[in-house]
Amino acid sequence: MKTSPSLRIAAFAIALAVSGTALAQDAMTEAQVRARLTDQGYTKINDVKFSDGVWKADARSAEGNRVDVRLDPKTGRVYPDEQVANLSEADVRARLAVAGYTNVHDVDYEDGIWNAEADDPAGRDVELKIDPRTGKVIGKEKD
Repeated sequence: MKTSPSLRIAAFAIALAVSGTALAQDAMTEAQVRARLTDQGYTKINDVKFSDGVWKADARSAEGNRVDVRLDPKTGRVYPDEQVANLSEADVRARLAVAGYTNVHDVDYEDGIWNAEADDPAGRDVELKIDPRTGKVIGKEKD
């Protein structure tokens, strides 16, 4: 059985629209950030704010220690300030270069995540927050 080109185009357009909706992901809200931290055992969650491209909060860990945490605004992954980095500075620089960033400088590890300044692929000067395990950019703001 033959299908008309317009029917195939319509079917393709519908499939594309549905897949785009499934892939789109909104940034977390403050309420979702608080819920994520609570679910992971954090208590006394204060000073929740969105800054430098990531969510930040002060909290108490399950052990009762005061910690500063950062959260990826898309995935909700939590980065406590005492987390150990799996990547070296050279690893971070290499991953940023592969991702198209140039003029990478001021690379440092602080509060559980890597920070760097660079020019993005479009040439804009940006401040970056980088996952310490994967090297993926989790936050980006114009510098």
